[in-house]
Amino acid sequence: MTMQIVVSSFPTRCSPSMSSSFSPASEDPSMETEAPKAPVTHERKLNLDLQEQLPKPYLARALEAVDPSNPQGTKGRDPRGLSVLQQHAAFFDRNGDGIIYPWETFQGLRAIGCGLLVSFTGTILISLVLTHPTQPGWQPSPLFSIHIDNIHKAKHGSDSESYDTEGRFDPSKFDAIFSKYGRTHPDALTKDELISMLKGNRNMYDFLGWVTAAGEWLLLYSVAKDTDGLLQRETARGAFDGSLFEQLQAKKKSI
Repeated sequence: MTMQIVVSSFPTRCSPSMSSSFSPASEDPSMETEAPKAPVTHERKLNLDLQEQLPKPYLARALEAVDPSNPQGTKGRDPRGLSVLQQHAAFFDRNGDGIIYPWETFQGLRAIGCGLLVSFTGTILISLVLTHPTQPGWQPSPLFSIHIDNIHKAKHGSDSESYDTEGRFDPSKFDAIFSKYGRTHPDALTKDELISMLKGNRNMYDFLGWVTAAGEWLLLYSVAKDTDGLLQRETARGAFDGSLFEQLQAKKKSI
């Protein structure tokens, strides 16, 4: 009898907190994406409809940077068997030999519209940070070369995690960039929202990751923002597979 009283009274005690903790539409608390006592989960929302917008959004793609507007990736573009991260880096391999040297990085930065000072500084930082992790062995490269085959080893922390550790593209992580931080426009980031994303992605004491992520995204914003000062979702997606760099290069050549 006592057991019956305890069991029957348990839902009565818990039901008020359950109803206040979860949204009225929720029938399964295990599917909730917001926790009442963690306000950050309410501030940085996830796209609850992504499963309907894109097939298997949890599946990281090796060859294509996909999203709901581009379920097959960038149309008419041959990935050449490269991972999405390799495609991103390959733009800077100006002679196509699989190795990026500092002068090629400089040429690539200039090709997408960076100024001389930014290109020179960016070349130094990129070469210093990426050269050793991508070498085929432990011996450093006197020419500070970056090997595209091993570019996945240079993935840094404090990022959006849209690339996984093998260089595949994770659609759900990419979508979260905009669902969490695109508050003014659902498919674009203002500069302030971009900075909020950088701060939100920081891993503790990962100073190199903080600087690297900030350098990458702020450089992207500077060369690819639209006339309203927004970094569009499609623009950011193109940066991940490198197709944006090709577009910027073609645009610069046409001027």
